[in-house]
Amino acid sequence: MLLLTVSLEAVKVKMIFHGWIYVPLIVLIICVHCGSAVNACKIIEERADCSHLKLTQIPSDLPSNITALDISHNQLRTLPTANLTKYNQLIYLDAGFNTISKLQPELCLTLPLLKVLKLEHNQLHVFPSNVFTSCISLKELNLGSNILDVKNEPFKNLKNLQFLDVSHNKLSSIKLGSQPQLESLQELVASQNKITELKKEDLYFLSNSSLNKLDLSANPVKEFYSGCFRAIGNLYGLIMNKVPLGQDGTEKLASELSGTRIQHLSMSQVQLSQISSSTFNGMHNTNLTILDLSNNGLSVIENDSLVYLSNLEDLNLMNNNITRLFSHSLNGLSNVNYLNLGYSDIRKIDSAFQWLKHLKDLIMDGLRNLRLLDLESNGFDEVPRMAFQGLSQLRSLNLRVNNLNLLPEFVFDDLTSLTSLFLEKNLITAVDEKVFSKVFTHLKELNMGFNPFDCTCDGIAWFVNWLNGSKTFIPGLNNYRCNTPSKYHSNLVAQFDTSPCDSAPFELVYIVSTTSILFFISVVLLIHFQGWRIQFLWSVTVNRVLGHREIDRPQQWFDYDAYIIHSKKDKNWVSKNFISLEENNEPVIRFCLEERDFEAGTSEFEAVVDSIRRSRKIIFVVTEHLLKDPWCKRFKVHHAIQQAIEQSRDAIILIFRDDIPDYKLNNALCLRRAMFKSRCILEWPAQKDHLNAFYQQLKSALQSSSRIL
Repeated sequence: MLLLTVSLEAVKVKMIFHGWIYVPLIVLIICVHCGSAVNACKIIEERADCSHLKLTQIPSDLPSNITALDISHNQLRTLPTANLTKYNQLIYLDAGFNTISKLQPELCLTLPLLKVLKLEHNQLHVFPSNVFTSCISLKELNLGSNILDVKNEPFKNLKNLQFLDVSHNKLSSIKLGSQPQLESLQELVASQNKITELKKEDLYFLSNSSLNKLDLSANPVKEFYSGCFRAIGNLYGLIMNKVPLGQDGTEKLASELSGTRIQHLSMSQVQLSQISSSTFNGMHNTNLTILDLSNNGLSVIENDSLVYLSNLEDLNLMNNNITRLFSHSLNGLSNVNYLNLGYSDIRKIDSAFQWLKHLKDLIMDGLRNLRLLDLESNGFDEVPRMAFQGLSQLRSLNLRVNNLNLLPEFVFDDLTSLTSLFLEKNLITAVDEKVFSKVFTHLKELNMGFNPFDCTCDGIAWFVNWLNGSKTFIPGLNNYRCNTPSKYHSNLVAQFDTSPCDSAPFELVYIVSTTSILFFISVVLLIHFQGWRIQFLWSVTVNRVLGHREIDRPQQWFDYDAYIIHSKKDKNWVSKNFISLEENNEPVIRFCLEERDFEAGTSEFEAVVDSIRRSRKIIFVVTEHLLKDPWCKRFKVHHAIQQAIEQSRDAIILIFRDDIPDYKLNNALCLRRAMFKSRCILEWPAQKDHLNAFYQQLKSALQSSSRIL
């Protein structure tokens, strides 16, 4: 037991002894690590990047000639001028994303050449009035994402400042001074604050400035006071994105911009659901050229609602829900060069096809000068042939991410100036020469990747030959892959072997087969509609070839002028209307009426055959009863037609007492109106005063020649 205790004590002493031996090594490692922060800075020429190193002070061993220093994303609490004295050549200093709460007025005395100072994402609050007094060279100052409380005119000495960012500071007013200052300022970013109203006096401090761009995005602005923007005489661009203006706020804003030099207005996500005639009425005397109305849920653009923006050149309506766009919605926009309608859910307008047909009306109505048209991701599944008619000035057409498959021939032929065409991520399987050959000749850029190409001779042979011989810029050829047939699935389109695709045999087969089919269809239709006449002509021709020439027999050879075929239910009507015509006519007309003229004792079958043979014409009284009369359908009509054919005579006259459609006539009697000459088809008049005219037509038909040739 005693021996074990002694051994343990010896081990402890040995461990302590070895621990002291490693102390110098540990200290050395710590020292090396302390110095590694400086060594970790990246020096590229005269620029030093010391960002993301958890520094608490500015490194002191950087090259003295550096002109740019990035010490952002560290743990600095101050910017001590003593630590910057060595780097007095600095032009660019980025100290953003630290915890700096104060600035020393001597900063710019130490860095007299400083032009860019970035201090975003710090804890700056109140500035001394002389904090920027010596910053005469400063052109860009970023104070975004701090907790500023602007007092004491801190910016009045920044006479050369061109860019100022005070965004994300919870400012309740845009007022950054009480007297005119910032003479050279061109852009002021005051987005993401708590500004609720704009007064003329709030912007007075910019009255002598050169400001041409003001960003007030994501502020809850509700009120615009009269003349608030007129204090800024050179204002060119106004960014109001994510400001909840709505319809009323937009009208107020438009009214306040009247008379200004505003040319660029961005109003994305301002809760504007429709554009009416009053929305931009107040901007009738502006020179607005760029208007961004994207991401608004915009659904309706009324006719002539943009007519006050006649100088507009760039209109962005991307990512809306345009369900009503009238033919005159874009009236007056003849100067528009760029129209963005991407991601606007246009497919909800009846159908995408109908909307694209509608696009033609919009183009003809004043968009002929379009240079860029963006229709990306709208659910289009087809494009009408005339959709892009008149867009001869269009340079770029974007139809990405739609459902397009087969495109009509010549659809792009009017796009004679097109240089960029984007069709990737559609459902295009074939690239037809008749669709694309003309537009491809002047393209400088084409993107059709991610389409399910059908790698067959008919589908892509022409396209592959064009791809491999074209000088057009075609990015991402690896994205052009075969989808079908299965043996080529995922193969590169550009590597498809077109050598077996000799087009001549295919064209010959196509021409022969198409011609044969068309000929067959024509013969069938001819027989269907003119079979009776063809049979007539054939019979006459055969008889004449065989020497049996039929001569039109004289009137006196026949016993009757016409044999009348009618249903038994129409007997009284026939007697009433045809017997009177016999009695009151000169020369005499004689009809063969079954009830009156059939000889007693003769079978009805023989009497019908004999009467038809002895009659110069055959009249069908076409009624619903006739179509249902089995004796007429099965024998009388059939025999009358056969008799006419055998005698090579065009002897049949149709009198329609009822309105009988052709399909019914054909189904019941195998007759059609088209089988007869127009003078032999008569309609029984509905009005009695038209009877005389009807009888004259009937007499003319009875007296007409029955000869076929």
